[in-house]
Amino acid sequence: MKQNYSNHKKYYAPHHFVLLPLLGILLTYGITQIFSDSNNILVWKLFSIVVFCILYLAIMLRQHYALGNQDRIIRLEFRLRYFELYSQSALETERQLNFDQIAALRFTNDKEFQIKDAIKKGCVAL
Repeated sequence: MKQNYSNHKKYYAPHHFVLLPLLGILLTYGITQIFSDSNNILVWKLFSIVVFCILYLAIMLRQHYALGNQDRIIRLEFRLRYFELYSQSALETERQLNFDQIAALRFTNDKEFQIKDAIKKGCVAL
């Protein structure tokens, strides 16, 4: 499948079309009530703060899942490339490298991808 913007963007309906709009409406309602209900200003301020915190956490949780997926994909790409070059499993080599080193290997060409030699010579800082 050819990748382009139209098939790249993804929406998770409960998150994007239910939860986030509902939290946005509740936050807007709470802020308007701060100015219109003078008897319960503190209650509406606290309500707005709590809703804002839930909204913030919902957005950040989505980012956390995306970063976790990205890390997993980088590790899988390393394993596949290692297998293609050496015809062996990369699990033992992967245990000897930290994630930053694995991510950096994505930018090397096949001639520079001499990770087995580097580990044998002790050139890889663990």
